[in-house]
Amino acid sequence: MLHPSEIHTEVQLKNYGKFLEEYTSQLKGIEDALDDSIGDVWDFTLDPIALKLLPYEQSSLLELIKTENKVLNKVITVYAALCSEVKKLKYEAETKFYNGLLYYGEGVSDTSVVEGESQIQMGRFISFLQELSCFVSRCFEVVVNIVHQLAALYNKGATKIIESSGVHFQTVYEHLGELLVVLLTLDEIMENHGTLKDHWKMYKRLLKSVHHNPGKFAIAEEKLKPFEKLLLKLEGQLLDGMILQACVEQRFDDPGEGVAVAKNSAFAEEFAFNIRTIFTNVESKIGEPSEIDQRDKYAGVCGLFVLHFHIFRTVDKKLYKALLDVCKKVPAVTLTANIIWFPDTFLVAKVPAAAKLMDKKSLQGIKAQRDTYLQQRAQTLTKDVQSYYVFVTSWMMKMEAILSKEQRSEKLAEDLSSRCNVFVQGILYAYSISTIIKTTMNMYMSMQRPMTKTSVKALCRLVELLKAVEHTFHRRSMVVADSVSHITQQLQSQALNTIGSAKKRVISDKKYSEQRLDVLSSLVLAENALNGPSTKERRLVVSLALSVSTQMKTFKDEELLPLQLVLKKLDLISELRERARLQCDCSFLYWHRAVFPIYLDDVYDYAVDAARIHYMFSALRDSVPTMLHAKHMESCDQLLKSYDKEIMDVFNKHLLDKLCKEIEKDLRLSVHKHLKLDDRNPFKVGMKDLAHFFSLKPIRFFNRFIHIKAYVTHYLDKTFYNLTTVALHDWATYSEMRNLATQRYGLMMTEAHLPSQTLEQGLDVLEIMRNIHVFVSRYLYNLNNQIFIEKASNNKHLNTINIRHIANSIRTHGTGIMNTTVNFTYQFLRKKFYIFSQFMYDEHIKSRLIKDIRFFRETKDQSDQKYPFERAEKFNRGIRKLGITPDGQSYLDQFRQLISQIGNAMGYVRMIRSGGLHCCSSAIRFVPDLEDIDNFEELVKEEGLSEETQKAASVLDSVLEDLTSNSAEGTEYFKKLVGVFAPEFRSVKNMHLRNFYMIVPPLTVNFVEHSIGCKEKLNKKNKGGAAFTDDGFAMGVAYILKLLDQYLEFDSLHWFQAVRDKYMKEMNAVVKEQNVQSTSQDEKLLQTMNLTQKRLDIYLQEFELLHFSLSSARIFFRADKTAAEETQEKKDREAAAKAGGTSNGSTPTEPASK
Repeated sequence: MLHPSEIHTEVQLKNYGKFLEEYTSQLKGIEDALDDSIGDVWDFTLDPIALKLLPYEQSSLLELIKTENKVLNKVITVYAALCSEVKKLKYEAETKFYNGLLYYGEGVSDTSVVEGESQIQMGRFISFLQELSCFVSRCFEVVVNIVHQLAALYNKGATKIIESSGVHFQTVYEHLGELLVVLLTLDEIMENHGTLKDHWKMYKRLLKSVHHNPGKFAIAEEKLKPFEKLLLKLEGQLLDGMILQACVEQRFDDPGEGVAVAKNSAFAEEFAFNIRTIFTNVESKIGEPSEIDQRDKYAGVCGLFVLHFHIFRTVDKKLYKALLDVCKKVPAVTLTANIIWFPDTFLVAKVPAAAKLMDKKSLQGIKAQRDTYLQQRAQTLTKDVQSYYVFVTSWMMKMEAILSKEQRSEKLAEDLSSRCNVFVQGILYAYSISTIIKTTMNMYMSMQRPMTKTSVKALCRLVELLKAVEHTFHRRSMVVADSVSHITQQLQSQALNTIGSAKKRVISDKKYSEQRLDVLSSLVLAENALNGPSTKERRLVVSLALSVSTQMKTFKDEELLPLQLVLKKLDLISELRERARLQCDCSFLYWHRAVFPIYLDDVYDYAVDAARIHYMFSALRDSVPTMLHAKHMESCDQLLKSYDKEIMDVFNKHLLDKLCKEIEKDLRLSVHKHLKLDDRNPFKVGMKDLAHFFSLKPIRFFNRFIHIKAYVTHYLDKTFYNLTTVALHDWATYSEMRNLATQRYGLMMTEAHLPSQTLEQGLDVLEIMRNIHVFVSRYLYNLNNQIFIEKASNNKHLNTINIRHIANSIRTHGTGIMNTTVNFTYQFLRKKFYIFSQFMYDEHIKSRLIKDIRFFRETKDQSDQKYPFERAEKFNRGIRKLGITPDGQSYLDQFRQLISQIGNAMGYVRMIRSGGLHCCSSAIRFVPDLEDIDNFEELVKEEGLSEETQKAASVLDSVLEDLTSNSAEGTEYFKKLVGVFAPEFRSVKNMHLRNFYMIVPPLTVNFVEHSIGCKEKLNKKNKGGAAFTDDGFAMGVAYILKLLDQYLEFDSLHWFQAVRDKYMKEMNAVVKEQNVQSTSQDEKLLQTMNLTQKRLDIYLQEFELLHFSLSSARIFFRADKTAAEETQEKKDREAAAKAGGTSNGSTPTEPASK
């Protein structure tokens, strides 16, 4: 039987198993969801998570250095602590102080510098210099301490600490060298910083003026003195370029310390020995492909040499010459950013005693070597680029291949060592390329030599390669991280094996001595340090321990070299990412950004590999972290902004804008091929395929992405849109260019959605509407063809406006414009009717009209109910007597023109309506049956489609409904314009307008005379004032008669009948006369008769035409109904509607207007 606790355990286990299963499936789900975007490859530009591989040491040095040998512990601890201190100081200098100094004065454009800005910058910078001063003092102390600690170990006179005859702490000397290089670099930065020195002088001048007038600056006088003292101290310590000099000239012999330095011959010998050893290692590798940090060590050796000279005052002439000889191979060393250091100048200046011993010729030869070096570089650069291109690309392929294949457990060691070699090779390439770029660029800059475009392009290619190496490491971060930990373990085990076998040999040797004990302890210490993560502290302890244990031939020769190699590899692999980042860091490009425009031009010219631009932007981004240490501005954001702006301006000018213009030009020329613009034969003029730029991923720069494709698309959209708005009739050309841009370059263009126009657009409805008063006076109306013709023009042709033009305009602006036009016309008519009323009210006119009305009433029975023609002619003459205008027009002429303008306005309204119908019918022509249109919204709902589709369907329904209703009827604008004015015209207060029907006969006479005059001018040479139509007059008369409800009154005059009778009578008389005269054979008389008959014919024809036009015009205004009849009809219709019956067919149908 199971125990209860066992049952309980089983239940828990089951639950746990269940939980694990669920959790696994959840994780699987998440992995599947992210599957597309997550891979082993990390994108350099989108890096939300960074992976740091640097192992971090948790134990202190005291805990790491623990052996039974207390004395040895102390010695190793002291040196390890000093070396760590040097590393810390070096790191602080490289990040904070170098950058703070280098960027001083940057980010301020030369043009916009305000007076006093330099002094303000220097004021902000003083505290930084104060910090730098403390830092330098600390460095001095550390240098003295290292020298003292080393001297104490090799001191024959004092008590012996450990047996030191075969012990060489080379690492400590290397670290001391590094610290001296830091001081040397600070000197070089100060030396090359003109701006800093200028601003310093200005600041001192400012202080003087403050000193003379402290009250004005609100500064207490007692504070000034100490401040001035501080400035003098800073200047002496930092700005005179004597930092290193001051360091090596310190008093190293301090009686209080009790350590002899200068007189210590054993120490002098040991010091010289280490310098030679380090130099031998450096010399064999420097300038070779396998060089890694030899240049920096070489600078350190030179520093140590100078320190040795200043302490012991002896010179190893052979070593001095050897140091100088290196300059032939390496004429200059880049210390940081754009600071280049010439070792020969340094050695000659700092060790003048030795320089005197050298012959001047060889010294000058070394100097001349610099120019030779540059010339050779310029010649070999392109070749270097090609070879490195092959090296780096094949290395990248190796990286991809080696990291993507599965590790085989049986060949694990082999795989790891091959991976290790590939990683190291990458770092070596990065180092070589970086050295070429920095040395070449900085030497050109420092020696002020011009660089050829070819060299610039080659160097930029190298920058790309450098970034490619870094990106490769970064892309495979995951696999690299995985491999690095395995490789370090493998290397540690190899080192441990070698040390283990040496330890066995030492233990097996039974002879006891202190020295043997030291060796054994140091081997144990090295073992302990290697058994753990490969942190820099542990590796430092190992190298110090091995310095002790290599005495007494502990290791065989064939063991020692491999061990040293393994430890070197361990150094490299442990700091792989940091080394890669450091070697591939391109922050120095900030100082050489003048090459960027040339680079962009090159990319533009060779668009095929445009993708390389990502590498360059990545290189330009490297300067950003270093800029954050700038201290001369209120905030470093100003510096960043100015850098950002500068780079972007160059990028826009040299690439984006050029690309936009070129693409636009290409599209234009392709669309206008038929114009035969210029030769575009690619075999003659070459061909650039710019489409490559559009397949680029967005480029990351600062905190934004530059998407070339989107930028160009936006530019084209904006340009096409703006140009289409200027000339709407070009819309077709631009939409063609849009389509071409999509086909040829894959650009997704936005539709402009601008109203489209045609070339044959005519005057725009909007234009006419805004200037209707000008339009009606300058254009003539033709009733039958529904067309407006310009009266006169300065050109050789006259503009016309017809229904199609109006329909085009309505399509452009939308149907809403029709109502607005009628409103404008109404405003215009109001003004014109005011003048009309004034004319009719005029005493001369009114009295004549009343007299005429009375005369007609009295005599109509005798005159057969017809208004006599003579009376109308007499009226015309009477008005002419009242006066005429300078251009020969009577008041009646002007009144006729007024009525023509009113008629033209009505003609325009009619044309708007016809245009609207035309537009609607052309829009709806694709609807098969207007009577039977399906309701799309209902159909969509039946199908159960999405809400958006339902909305779309309801919009479609409303549009179709709108169009069908508009195309079926069109609005009765005439009715509205009659309805709005009629009540006013017919009111009692406007009784004077009732006489209007009587003025129509004289007006028609006036019109006919004017019309015949215009038509006759058509055949003359000078066609000023010629016209063949003016139906506005008939429209105007018909409209006004309708408003006054005077059709019956006018008809009662039987005016046109009277005219006809008059002319027929005259023509008959002429015919009779001709018959009489034909017998007398008087030629002249017959001719006169013929002419008279012709004239009478013309007049009669013109009157007939006017009569027909007026009759037609009256149809628009329903002349068949009087006002009373219309009112009655309206009442009947309302009554019928109330009764519920519809009055279909009961009312007379309106004549359809054209």
